[in-house]
Amino acid sequence: MSFVHVSNPQRVVFAPDDAARAVSDEVERLGVRRLMLIGSSGGHADRLAEGLPVAIRQHEVTMHVPVELADTARERAKIADVDAVMSVGGGSAIGLAKAVALTTGLPIIAVPTSFAGSEATDMWGMTQNATKSTGVDPRVLPRAVIYDATLTASMPSNMAVASGLNALAHGVDSMWAPRSDPIDQALAEEAIRSLAYGLGEIVDDPGAISGRERTLYGAYLAAVAFASAGSGLHHKVCHVLGGMFNLPHAQTHAVVLPHVVALNAPADDAANTRISRALGSSTANDGLADLYQRLDAPRSLAELGMPEAGIERAALAIIGVMPAGNPVELTEVNLAALLRRAWKGTPIT
Repeated sequence: MSFVHVSNPQRVVFAPDDAARAVSDEVERLGVRRLMLIGSSGGHADRLAEGLPVAIRQHEVTMHVPVELADTARERAKIADVDAVMSVGGGSAIGLAKAVALTTGLPIIAVPTSFAGSEATDMWGMTQNATKSTGVDPRVLPRAVIYDATLTASMPSNMAVASGLNALAHGVDSMWAPRSDPIDQALAEEAIRSLAYGLGEIVDDPGAISGRERTLYGAYLAAVAFASAGSGLHHKVCHVLGGMFNLPHAQTHAVVLPHVVALNAPADDAANTRISRALGSSTANDGLADLYQRLDAPRSLAELGMPEAGIERAALAIIGVMPAGNPVELTEVNLAALLRRAWKGTPIT
């Protein structure tokens, strides 16, 4: 074995049905005196704000973090003279918190209410003029993450499935991403196993917390692996599609994932073995097909609003951001074919 692995420094607290206490402890531990709270009104952010030194509330959050919204939030943070940012919500809320931290260096306390996993990475993304830009910066890695599965209880099972499959994509992409190493792959395998089990429990019993806890655990492991391994083919595809067509983030990841696996897994025996083992199947393709059938997962980019005429344009854009080391050589032709299958919702067998 010859590799270099980097683990990001972060405090992670699993606090079932105890987020308010855990958040208060982290605010005190960091010595926060003036807090910017990012989270939609009328949700969990309102309850968690009680007793905290909130100097300003940022209610507006938007998918893919438009640059204009990021600039507004940064200016508001500056005027309010805050010394920390807390996000309560899904990937859009943590994405905006990261945009603020990217230019201010303010520490982030993240309280996820979905399975997006962004809270465990040092990656940021923002959108301008239908193009999503991404990057890596240690300033955007939250100092503390509070996981409380009860905060996901209001998320309907269909949304939980899409969000969980977004997390599953972190694990899968970690198998062949540019910096992937044996540690990332071991974490990713356990993440895929936990996510598949947890999502199955959520579908079987949406009100049970155990499945949501298992899914949160898997989402965290997958994000840790992804943060180390970097963005592989799947995430490059989805970032282009999300920015270009403003598609819903989690559902786009859910739709694209089986088609990336169908392309890459047969060319990477080690990854195919790990993914299939985690899913309890003979091949990665078979395991995902069975899982998607059980979860009634999203299947079609057309149903998400992507125009058929955009397939070739998207394939050309993806070629321009392709990561090194993908198991299969990528061309406009095979990428366009992948996108067309995902657009139609063609079953993977």
